[in-house]
Order: sequence, then structure tokens, then C-alpha cells
Amino acid sequence: MAQDFEISSEPISVEQFVDILERSGLAERRPVGEAERMRRMVGEADLMLTAWDKSDGRLIGVARLLTDWVYIAYLSELAVDRADQGGGVGSALIEEAKRRVEDGCSLLLVAAPKAAAFYDRIGLARAQDAFLIRRRD
Repeated sequence: MAQDFEISSEPISVEQFVDILERSGLAERRPVGEAERMRRMVGEADLMLTAWDKSDGRLIGVARLLTDWVYIAYLSELAVDRADQGGGVGSALIEEAKRRVEDGCSLLLVAAPKAAAFYDRIGLARAQDAFLIRRRD
């Protein structure tokens, strides 16, 4: 069956990014009320992939990555509209991210607690030795 969405890397606005974070549930874990931080999150990403509903042109998913392209790519956001979750959008965004970086490049992400089961289900390996220095906000 053909996908009813398409993946793109065309730029999106800060407002579109905040909107998909809100519709996905990730807004509760992101500084969506801080316009300058959100502007920089969008503007300084190395790669921003988007998923668009083919039937109505609606933005339904975003993957935001920070990367050197050859060794590591940090998938800092994977946001899919709640109404479109379970339809392959998140998996397609991850696959496109893997396609865009070199073969020897690892992909790393920190899962939102509610999303961990999704990453397990699609076969991502858990990183046992990862560490975090929390933000001061």
C-alpha cells in the first residue's frame, strides 16, 4: 500500500514546528513558550525532515537532527501528530534520516517516556551507557 504522506527537507517556520510539537505531545517537554529558543532550534538544526499528508497538505511529522554527518547524528525531536501516530510516519522519518547521513554514522536519540515502547517496537537498540547533564531551566 502506498504511503499517504511524503517526506521533505524543505524549511518550515517556527510556528509550524511549535504546532507539530503541540499536536504530537512533545510540547510538554520543549520550550515552546520561548520564541528565541524555538527560533534557534529550527534555524540551527543540521537537518529538519518533515512529513506532509498528501490528501490535505497538512504537516504531520518532524524529525530534527544535529549531526556531523559521518560519525553521529542526534535525533533531537521526532514529533508525529497524535492523529497520525501508528501510520508509519515516525518510522519513515527515521529511515530518511538514516539515508541522509553516511553509512558509518550512528543515530542517537533520547526517548520521551511515552515513546520508548515505539522505539523498542521498531528495533532500535537501547544505549546502556548513555549519560545526561540536565539543562539548568
